[in-house]
Amino acid sequence: MVVIQVQIGKNTIKDVLLRGGSRVNIITKQLRLRLGLPKPKLAPYNLRMADRTTTKPMGLIRALKIYVHGIPYITTFTILHNSVVDSSYSMCVGETMVDGC
Repeated sequence: MVVIQVQIGKNTIKDVLLRGGSRVNIITKQLRLRLGLPKPKLAPYNLRMADRTTTKPMGLIRALKIYVHGIPYITTFTILHNSVVDSSYSMCVGETMVDGC
């Protein structure tokens, strides 16, 4: 697994999991609150996790600007309960990281 750093505003998040096979970008509720990100919008879907369980996201944050190695990306993040996400990571970005910049 590849681990990167992501910058959101003035905050640097270390140990962000980069998963090439993932089709969603994930952030935990706890990290969203810590970063002071806006209230999420309704997520109109459920996610099938790697262990084949299904979970309902807490919401979406659309058009969030992040930086990876100084390169800006506009992304959408799905917010999940901390208990659903591997506790080693509070953020995961996947192959659909870029919505357009």
